[in-house]
Amino acid sequence: MRKSGILLHISSLPGKYGIGSFGKAAYHFVDKLKAAKQSYWQILPLGPTSYGDSPYQSFSTFAGNPYFIDLEQLIEEGLLTKKECDNIDFGTDLKKVDYKKLYEGRFELLHKAYERAKVYEDDKFADFVYENSKWLWDYALFMALKDYFNGEPFNTWPKDIRERYDYAINYYREKLYFDIEFYQFLQYKFDEQWKKLKAYANENGVEIIGDIPIYVAMDSADTWAHRELFQMDEEGKAVAVAGCPPDGFAPDGQLWGNPLYNWGYHRDTGFKWWIKRLRKNFENYDVIRIDHFRGFDEYYSIPAENETAAGGHWEKGPGIELFNKIKERLGDCKLIAEDLGYVTDSVRRLVNDSGYPGMKVLEFAFDSRDTGSANDYLPHNYTRNSVVYTGTHDNETVMGWLDDITEKEYDMVLAYFNLKKSDKKTEVCDALIRAAMGSVSDTCIIPIQDYLHYDHRYRMNTPSTIGKNWMFRLTENEIDENTWKNIKYLTELYGRG
Repeated sequence: MRKSGILLHISSLPGKYGIGSFGKAAYHFVDKLKAAKQSYWQILPLGPTSYGDSPYQSFSTFAGNPYFIDLEQLIEEGLLTKKECDNIDFGTDLKKVDYKKLYEGRFELLHKAYERAKVYEDDKFADFVYENSKWLWDYALFMALKDYFNGEPFNTWPKDIRERYDYAINYYREKLYFDIEFYQFLQYKFDEQWKKLKAYANENGVEIIGDIPIYVAMDSADTWAHRELFQMDEEGKAVAVAGCPPDGFAPDGQLWGNPLYNWGYHRDTGFKWWIKRLRKNFENYDVIRIDHFRGFDEYYSIPAENETAAGGHWEKGPGIELFNKIKERLGDCKLIAEDLGYVTDSVRRLVNDSGYPGMKVLEFAFDSRDTGSANDYLPHNYTRNSVVYTGTHDNETVMGWLDDITEKEYDMVLAYFNLKKSDKKTEVCDALIRAAMGSVSDTCIIPIQDYLHYDHRYRMNTPSTIGKNWMFRLTENEIDENTWKNIKYLTELYGRG
């Protein structure tokens, strides 16, 4: 069945308190998606963000971001007051997230909520901690230790706790008892609010497309607690790290810095950790997009001491063996393979053998900086088992991209869509949206910025840069009724929804 949806991260929703949340604006967005006949709401990873505020660099692959806990629901529960929330300075620009002020103000409020919650009297809290104990205890202790050691990465902690000696674990669990319980409380409220919002979306015919990074962050509960899963030395330092080789967008490549997997260990354990990871994420999402899918075929390995990605090399990943095990243990999961970038025949084979839909990005069809095959992204070459986008969170908005490409490339766009030089760029943007919606791809996802004709100022992320990303926010009623009517019109016109 042909379906369509919108890409908009939780952080980009409107709201009073500095960042989008699981509050009223999220429920309103679901209502609008339903009215516009949209089947999907695609978001970015929901994990707690670390250095650089990227949802792809998280302190845990199992935990949720406490920034998304709706403060107004905590007010209704009597855990906070409106005055307390209104008195916090979250910044004056409602169209951008100020992460510094968010960090300083949000945790102050969440601590007050925890202190008033009396979780020791809450059986549901106790059940949540027990049911999630396999990851929650390590995560909560890790975060409490991060605070205790002034935010320093775990590989700089004293050896006894860095190496997780039993006596050190027991000592800090007792010493930091209430700090650990605070982080457990945050996960409890996150889970409670997110499950409620997801259920509302599902009841209204909207499924959630989630997103999980292929890798975990170097400084995370995952690496601290389970070093055996990764290519790390005895000191807790990565031997080799992840990234991408140089291309037209990044001359030095992309140095992500994530530790690479010890795939031999994963294979020997029947990919147990991956099964557990996906099972947990399918509690949060209906469909999962796996970022950097090509890394399962071959992954780019960069010596940890390198300052750029230029000196790396390719190594073989687990291939189809991993996905056969996933299907054996979890059944026919709804996964999307993010097969973008430098795509080889073996990557194409892996995507095809897995049966998962791959991704098509219209911008890549006309941009010479893309190192993939442009023909793969031209609509007349699509197959039904694919998900088409105008662009993703890592790309320019269509309007920004049209300003950025060369004149020759722009002329190719005009020719392909039978447009004229005199046509407005907004009309060119609309032509790309129509091409995506009208394509044979079973699923079409459009970033909300493209429906709104927003330029580069509203881009979500520029890879390999820090300090200006993940900030984009909508204000209340910014998506007007005419935009929603147009989305519905295109959805019905092209037989989606």
